[in-house]
Order: sequence, then C-alpha cells, then structure tokens
Amino acid sequence: MSALYYTLGVLLFVVAILVSIALHELGHMIPAKKFGAKVTQYFVGFGNTIWSKKVGETEYGIKSIPLGGFVKIVGMLPPDEQGKLRESNTGMFTQLIADARAAEAEHIEPGDEDRLFYKLPWWKKVIVMAAGPSVNLAIAFVIFGALFATYGNIGDPVTKSTVAEVQPCAVPYKQSNRECTPADPATPAARAGLQEGDRIVSWNGTEITGWDQLQGLIRANGDRSASIVVVRDGAEKTLTTRTIVSARPTSATDETLTDVGFLGVLPTVEAQTGGLVYTVDQMGTMTVNTVHALGQMPVKVYGVAEAIVGARERDPEGPMSVVGGGRIAGETAAHAQFPVKEKAVFLLMLIAGFNFFIGMFNFVPLLPLDGGHIAGALYEALRRGWARLRHRPDPGYVDVAKLLPVAYVVAGAFLLMSVVLIVGDLVVPIHVT
Repeated sequence: MSALYYTLGVLLFVVAILVSIALHELGHMIPAKKFGAKVTQYFVGFGNTIWSKKVGETEYGIKSIPLGGFVKIVGMLPPDEQGKLRESNTGMFTQLIADARAAEAEHIEPGDEDRLFYKLPWWKKVIVMAAGPSVNLAIAFVIFGALFATYGNIGDPVTKSTVAEVQPCAVPYKQSNRECTPADPATPAARAGLQEGDRIVSWNGTEITGWDQLQGLIRANGDRSASIVVVRDGAEKTLTTRTIVSARPTSATDETLTDVGFLGVLPTVEAQTGGLVYTVDQMGTMTVNTVHALGQMPVKVYGVAEAIVGARERDPEGPMSVVGGGRIAGETAAHAQFPVKEKAVFLLMLIAGFNFFIGMFNFVPLLPLDGGHIAGALYEALRRGWARLRHRPDPGYVDVAKLLPVAYVVAGAFLLMSVVLIVGDLVVPIHVT
C-alpha cells in the first residue's frame, strides 16, 4: 500500500508541475496573441513530440521531457544594422548570431511584417514576458493564501500558553529523552496538577498574554512558589506549586545551559493563520529569501556535487530538482505517521513553493530567461526616451541577438546545475524525516 501511495504522490506532483508549466506558457501566449504577435507553437515539455495539433496558425502539443515548455513567438530577434536577418560571418560569435537570425527568419512569412515580436511597443513586450512567471507567482499566492487562511502556515508556528504536555519527572536537559526512573522527582507542573489542554492565563497575579512572556516569568521564578490560574473546561482554576532550578538552554538558538526556574510543561505549537495581508507579508519574506538563495545557487549546487562524490553530507535545506520534489511528494504521501490532512497540506505547500521559485527564477534579468527579455525591453524604453529628451534620432529596437553568446553561456550553466541536482536527487536524495 505504501508503494501505491508513493506512486500517487509522485504522479500528483508531476501533474501539478506540468499544469503549472502549461499555465506559465499560456501566460506568454495569450497576451502575445492579444497584441497581434504571431504565435506558431505552444508546447509543454522538451525533446521529441508525443502529440500535437494545429489550430489556426498555432501548433499545440506535448513533448517527451517534462522539464519545461515554450511558446514560439515569431520575430523575437530584430535584423542587424543593415536590416539583414541572414548573413554569413567568419567569427564564432558573429556566426552564431547570424545563424540565430537566419533561424528566426525561417518562421517569418509574407504578411508577418507587422506581427513580429521585436516591433511591439516596449510595454507590450514586458507584459508578454512577465505574464508567464507572474502566473506561477499567482498560483503560489492562491495556494499559500488558501492554506494560511484555513490550516495555517507550518513555516511560521505560533507558540501558545496552552499546555500540550506535562512532563512527569525532572531530568537533566541532556537526558530529557530517557524514561523516568523512581529516583527522578516529579516536575512542579505534575505536582500542581496541570493537565494537557489547560490554558495558563495568570502567573503569580500577572496576566499571561503569550508563551514567551510566561516562559520568562517561569525562568525568573527560581526556587520559589507559584500561583497559576488556568482555564480548564471553560472554567478558571487556581493551582499552586513551587518551581525548581534546572540548567536549561539560554534560548532556542543558544544551547548554553543556564540555571533558571523550571515548571515542566510543553506549550502548544500551532501554525500561524492569516488573510490577504499576512500572505502578502509572508511572500515578501519569501522573495527576499529566494533572491538570497539564487545568489548562493552556484555554491549550493557545488555542495551537492561534493555530496554526490562522498566529500560531504547533502544539505537537507539545499536546492533540489523536480526529481527531488517528486521524491519528497512520494515519501510524504507514503509516510505512515502523517495524517491525510497534513499530507495534503505539505504537498500543496511543496507545489506552491516550486511555483514561487519558478516565477522568481524566471524574473532573473539574464537571457534566455524571461527576465532577460524584460530587461531588454526596459532598456529599449530608456534608450528611446533619453533620445527623445535630447532631440536625437530614434536609436531603434534593442538587438537582443547580440547577447546570444551570453545567453548560451547562461543556459549551459543552468543545464549543468540542473544535471547536478538531478543526479544528486538520485544518488544522495533528501528524505522526509
């Protein structure tokens, strides 16, 4: 049965990613057609064509490798300064650019002159290219927003002053995982009669507003008596005890042990819930973290390569490919200790996270990514606007073809990183714990 659930989890993830890719490409195609550009192909996947059908002037289809998709918009590259789309050159880079122009020209038919992408106003180019990754961000926003408003954000837990567990005995912190023995004294919480589900509302006469405040009061109490007011079954109840001094970590991030007052309860930890504003705030934080992660991507991928050859352990918080995402989805679906609701929430968070990363990644201002074309269109607007302000001749369209050598280098680097991550996800995978 676990194998069946694993397969189901992988299939659900793969289908969700394919749907996300399809919607991403629709995000490009719909405004392109709306603005009059000619779109000849819409495909999900790369490699050999599995199925296709031509509707009007556009061929729609599915290819064999489900690692992306593309929309072919005619006229992405403008002619050179002499107005030529086909020309032979002797230099490697100039020949590469000339070949790209020639390949582009093959798709241009009589009557397409006013439907070429490079002739669109700069703002229309920005909309066409930004619409694709914006769709992925919108998918992420919808999923995150729905989960945050209902189940809560598992990545942003809230610790409450409600008792989740009463520790029966007081043992040294570094032995806290062992069973109680007859020689271990009862905790102050157990002696007081605290129970799971009790909500602590007062400590020695101080009204409690949250766990951090309560924890500070307990730690400061030392070896002194304490009067605790709890709400149990809807009614307030006053309990008394005497806290003890025990060596505990200074904070959640500092394992240095310090002698503090000790009660012996574990608080209730719940996922933070919130609406539209909360979702926007959380995605803003995700944006900052993603930009930081993208900057560290080469180093992180190199770490995965080291893990593949056994030079280091795989970082469980490091990057993974779609293959790794599918494995995580499968292991989550097959995990015997996860309730069905938690499995569904985790899978949705995984899908939303991949969509968010895909959207942010495609906004990187480098060709061949969407962000590279957006940057070119914005530069064209600035250059033409500056020329108008100075009463200079129109400098014309930005020739993105001149950046193709850079685009090939970037594409090669991305391909190499993708291969490393895929191999890493097969050889030294990240597992659900």
